[in-house]
Amino acid sequence: MRTRPLEKLPTIRAKLGSTIVFAVGMTVLLLLLMLGYALRESSHDSDRLHLLAVARRAANGLITSPPLGNITFVSTLPDGTVVSGLKPADFPVFTDDMVHVGISGSIEYAVVPAIVDGRVDHMVYAIQPAPSTAFFGRVGTTFRFLGKFWWQFLLTGTVASFAALAMARLLARGMTQPLREMANAATRMQTGDYSVRVETKSRDEVGRLAVAFNQMSSELEHLEQSRRDLVANVSHELKTPITAIRAHLENLLDGVEQPDPETLQVMLSQSERLGRLVEQLLDLSKLESGEVPLQTEVVPLPSLVAQVISEIGVARPDRSVTVGADLPRDLPPVTADRERVHQVLFNLVDNAMRFTPDGGAVTVSADRHNGSVQIHVADTGTGIAPEHLPRLFERFYRVDPSRSREDGGTGIGLAIARSVVEAHGGHIEARSEVGHGSVFTFDLPVAPAGPAARNRRDP
Repeated sequence: MRTRPLEKLPTIRAKLGSTIVFAVGMTVLLLLLMLGYALRESSHDSDRLHLLAVARRAANGLITSPPLGNITFVSTLPDGTVVSGLKPADFPVFTDDMVHVGISGSIEYAVVPAIVDGRVDHMVYAIQPAPSTAFFGRVGTTFRFLGKFWWQFLLTGTVASFAALAMARLLARGMTQPLREMANAATRMQTGDYSVRVETKSRDEVGRLAVAFNQMSSELEHLEQSRRDLVANVSHELKTPITAIRAHLENLLDGVEQPDPETLQVMLSQSERLGRLVEQLLDLSKLESGEVPLQTEVVPLPSLVAQVISEIGVARPDRSVTVGADLPRDLPPVTADRERVHQVLFNLVDNAMRFTPDGGAVTVSADRHNGSVQIHVADTGTGIAPEHLPRLFERFYRVDPSRSREDGGTGIGLAIARSVVEAHGGHIEARSEVGHGSVFTFDLPVAPAGPAARNRRDP
């Protein structure tokens, strides 16, 4: 692959400096060419002055032959008769004994009278070809003008280039400082340090890149912390039932305990808890990776809510919490995976019951909103502090860790609920006020009317 010239430079400052110096150099060159073209007539004036000086020296007898170049001499008597030299075709004749400088046709001339014994003895003509007025003639005149002052132009261009290079390095240093900081930060992030941030006050593309980099660094730091918490929590959750089962088995082997139904039931409960945790982890992993297909169908919510409430009553017969539904009669059905939505509803209602004291109530309600149906699960429990709300749907996060474990929770149900709702294209959130209960809300798409409402299988 062909490498471009700027790609060979090692740093952005070098690239920026080279670009600016090249641009300044080209600008100076163009300015000099334009200046030379505009002032080319001043070169003509200089040539005429030189031609006049040569004619004066010849008239005073200081030189007898023209200097090197295109200058020639012609001498005439006061009446215009040529006495020496070759008269050109456009030769002008002057008989007024005055000094003349000008152009006649294709020649440029300077005429000076030669004074001998106080009178004009003859006229001396210094002649050279006149500059061409054609395009190439003007170009040649321009370059002759530049040739006379080349060192001044070279000095000016050199000073301008060095000034531009110094300014470019100064500007590039400020522009590339965030980039250098990001490079150093990326190196530190490779070693696992995600706390590094880039400071910049710039509002240009580099500044926006620095802001995006800081956001990425913050997200990576959060993900790394979540990963560590996940490993720690999974290890703890797996260790607890395994330790309990192992302790009972050791007691059985040592004869401390007898294999009575009560001991075996404790071991069975711990093994079920272990299996339930593993199944939930696998389920969450598949949901987040999109490996679980949704068996979507038209689901009438009243019947599904009634089924969940009935199952909750059987699962928690020891709780004196009222569970009811408040659904409008004209509530439209939704397009969803019935089993997955049942899983979400059961989890939310079960959590609400576990954190609602006896005598309280849990209510499932719904309403239509912007092409979707919003389902609300509200309770009259103690509520959730504001600092816990943003992390409720994270894996293994618990508002009250000790109570959740004692009650059989694994801290992963809400994470599964979020994955299920998002797989349906919806959103789930929680609102709560300490002392006034909590409301969990998620939305599902309304089922289309007509033939489009037929059951289907989404990959």
